[in-house]
Order: sequence, then structure tokens, then C-alpha cells
Amino acid sequence: MKEILDFLRDLEKNNNREWFNANKERYQQALEKWYAFCESLIAEIGRFDEDIAPLTIKDCTYRIYRDTRFSKDKSPYKTHFGVFLAKGGKKSMHAGYYFHIGTGDGLEYPHAHMLAAGNYCYDSRAVKILREDIFDEWESFSTDVLGKANSMFTPDMSEALKRVPKGYDPNAPYADWMRMKSFCLTATASDNFLLEDNLAKRLAELFKTTKPFIDYINRAVDFVEEDI
Repeated sequence: MKEILDFLRDLEKNNNREWFNANKERYQQALEKWYAFCESLIAEIGRFDEDIAPLTIKDCTYRIYRDTRFSKDKSPYKTHFGVFLAKGGKKSMHAGYYFHIGTGDGLEYPHAHMLAAGNYCYDSRAVKILREDIFDEWESFSTDVLGKANSMFTPDMSEALKRVPKGYDPNAPYADWMRMKSFCLTATASDNFLLEDNLAKRLAELFKTTKPFIDYINRAVDFVEEDI
């Protein structure tokens, strides 16, 4: 992982085509190591989530090239390597397990090393179902779903509505979940965590604690897909 981290940090300082082309061999070496890691992560998570086991590298990894058409930031390359393991692959609506290596400690997305469980692209019907289910089942959801996840994971409110929708108590313990548009738990990791041995196995152990959350979200997604 150190080779990948070093490459990404150098790329962040030199995010231009000239530098990238001159360091293409370093990129290819880092990418090969990343793909090998992703294969290990697929295998580890596939032990407890059968939907993940059939995935291929192409199903779950991303190109390094940024789409800059609608962005003020015209930097041509991403400075993180990411992998998203979900039923049906990275383009599906299903919740899954996301991890990326950024450029270091103490930084915010996308620069931090990040773990996430969930998804950011849900059909509006799935969002409606999830809000209703969480409202109706708050006690079991908070205990048997959220309560199972490792405490390092917290709800991501970055895409949430500013106000609780009408019909829900804004002071209730479930209120923040009614504001959700993207149902996701996130956490950041340190350089030390990244560089210790058996990263794929350690990540899988953490992600296993979010499996009840993944299953809960995907129940709604599956219902919507079956109804289409």
C-alpha cells in the first residue's frame, strides 16, 4: 500500500498530463497492486456476503481520469483509488461496501482514506420506502441494524435535506434519517491502519459489522427493482 500512497501523494502535487505520462510506469505498478488488493477484498467480503463473491475487478473499480466538463477544478486525474463492492456491481442501485485510498491522515473526502457502507444513488421510491420503514421500525433499526455496526461508522449527512419532511417529528431520535437522500455510513482510516498487514481481512471484519445495514437498505432496493 505504501507504493500506492506515495504515487497518489506525488500525483496530487503534480496533477497534470506531462507528469502523469512521465510516470506512467509507476501508475501501472500502483494499479496492479491495487487490483491485487481488490481481488483479496472481494474474496474476504464474499465469505459473508454471497452477492459480492462473483464480482470482477471491472465490476467494482474506477478509472483514474476525472470528468472535468462541469467542474471548476480542471485537474485531469483523481488522487484516490476506489473500490465499490455491491450486488450487481458499481453501477447498480444496491448498497455495498466502498473503500478508497486517498492522500493521507486528517483530511476530508476525497483526500482521506475512506470506508463507506451504503450508496449515494437511490431511486426516489426506494428513499420513500426506507424513510417509512425506519420510521415504523425505529427501535429495531437503531438496535439491530445501526447498533451492530462498528462505532467508527457514522451516518453521512452531506447529501441530506436541510429540514425534516412534513409528517415526521423533527425532534425525534429518527429525525436525521428522515432527511436522508443517500443512506450511507462512513468512516475514515489513518495511514497506520492502511499500512499494517492484512488490510483486506481487517477491512472485511469492519464491513461485516455493517452487513445488517446493507441488507436493510437492499430490501427496499430489491422491492423497487421487482416492481419495475
